[in-house]
Amino acid sequence: MSELGRERLARGPGRAVGGRAPRKAAAAGRLRPAGFDDLGLRRALSDRLLPLLVAAMAFLAALAFAGAIATATLAEHWQQGAAAELTIQVPTPSDPAASGSGTRLQAVLGVLRAEPGVLHASPMSADDLSALLKPWLGPAGSTLALPLPAVISVQLAAGGVVPADLQSRLAAVAPDTDMESADVWAARLSALARSLQACAAVALLLVVAVAVAVVAVATRAGLSARREAIEIVHGLGATDAYISGRFARRAMRLAAAGGAGGAIAALPVLLWLAYLAAPFTQSAGSSGEPPPLVALPLALWLALPALPLSTAAIGYMTAKGTVRAWLRRLP
Repeated sequence: MSELGRERLARGPGRAVGGRAPRKAAAAGRLRPAGFDDLGLRRALSDRLLPLLVAAMAFLAALAFAGAIATATLAEHWQQGAAAELTIQVPTPSDPAASGSGTRLQAVLGVLRAEPGVLHASPMSADDLSALLKPWLGPAGSTLALPLPAVISVQLAAGGVVPADLQSRLAAVAPDTDMESADVWAARLSALARSLQACAAVALLLVVAVAVAVVAVATRAGLSARREAIEIVHGLGATDAYISGRFARRAMRLAAAGGAGGAIAALPVLLWLAYLAAPFTQSAGSSGEPPPLVALPLALWLALPALPLSTAAIGYMTAKGTVRAWLRRLP
């Protein structure tokens, strides 16, 4: 290095006599060819490992986000189904009704079918009752001599509310009639959905934290590899904003490429998972198998294109902060 270069390096940025160093650096910047890599960023931040690691993080982030959305969708569907169903048990259904005419079972069915919020009320057949008892009683469940109560399955209208006096009106025509709703199961499903969504949110935050750590480690490795060149350029008048901006833009491009790759890799997996989950959702068609391209919720179709933008923002901010912190420690 010439004597003038060593003098400029010792003085550092902003201390050249008469401000000649910044003017000459600007002139050199106008004369260098387009795309000139004065900091050696192509070697400092490789375009192989960093995009691959970011793509893996983006893939995991897409799965975590999809898990949160799927949990919310399935929980809502199951809660609506549980809230719209009632089970009525009528002991000794063949006995005469306490009031009116007909048997106890007929009287209970008459009260239920006259209720405006009831869409459908039908007693379960003997075969259905045997099938329900078989897991507990085995094959002997269909040959029991004990009298079994009649079980009525009730389907409520959408948004229907069980009248507060329904239990008392049923007991008036058929005493000891028991009415069971699925409110307890709906509450449990809601709690399960909230816990699963919290787990998905924690997983998403961990993925973001790992992505930040990966970019920071890669940037510090690049700074160490190009330390001598950075010190020379910095000593000749390059500002912290210029050097950190160059690193940040390089990391942003690599992270965006990795995010796009992760989103593309996650798309077929999400479509396959949505295909498997279709029978459990209301979006299923008559055959229970909706077309794969319409199976994903709108939120996922919006989230997948946003992955490259998110990873680019993470790469830019992490690299910029890492380089600025490293430059502040230079002598």
